[in-house]
Amino acid sequence: MTLTTQKTGKANATAESISRALSLAVHEHRLAPGTKLGEDDLSDIYGVSRTTVRAALQTLSHQQIIEIKRNRGAFVAQPSLTEAHEVFEARELLEPRTARSAALNATPDDIALLTDHITQEHAALDAGDRGRALYLSGKFHLEIARIANQQTIADMIDVLIGRSSLIIALYWRRESALCESQAHHALITAIGRNDGARAEELMQSHLVDLHSALNLKELPQVEQNLHAMLLGDTQR
Repeated sequence: MTLTTQKTGKANATAESISRALSLAVHEHRLAPGTKLGEDDLSDIYGVSRTTVRAALQTLSHQQIIEIKRNRGAFVAQPSLTEAHEVFEARELLEPRTARSAALNATPDDIALLTDHITQEHAALDAGDRGRALYLSGKFHLEIARIANQQTIADMIDVLIGRSSLIIALYWRRESALCESQAHHALITAIGRNDGARAEELMQSHLVDLHSALNLKELPQVEQNLHAMLLGDTQR
């Protein structure tokens, strides 16, 4: 369900659908780190009670996508410089071995699915939808973890990728790196050949490159108009 249909189909909005929609908005960089998520604004946007909104925010808090600050409200999480390094270092430890396992387990259907992810990512880039492309890139990495059949590690990677999206929104510096999709193509080739050693090597270098593309100094200004960020409504 999209944000727009949730606005028009208010009766169908639930805490689960709202948490999914807000999570997607964060991953697609329509909600910047540090943005205040006011309960009244979200109740108006989704046409639900504050109780429903509060349940959705609690879910996102458990997923570490937002932070609930006592007497201040909910905010999109804003990872520190230290956490930025730690998240990517953790990914560099986990994902290369996962890529190796994926290469040993992959079926032709798995390769087709990974290829489709890249096709969608390119389409998003061609449409100028940078946030969508980043979201799809994260899903590509999650799909590799699924193919590896390592559910516990996949759950960890899921959380790390969510944090990575926030970190990239804050600290990304090399715009061209977004279009460096050859790493994903090379990974698909290695996984398709069941070449675990090569897949592990490629994933390691890919994550190190992403880590190096962070500018751990400058922070962007945060827009606070939820209607504009979630619904494209600039009149409020």
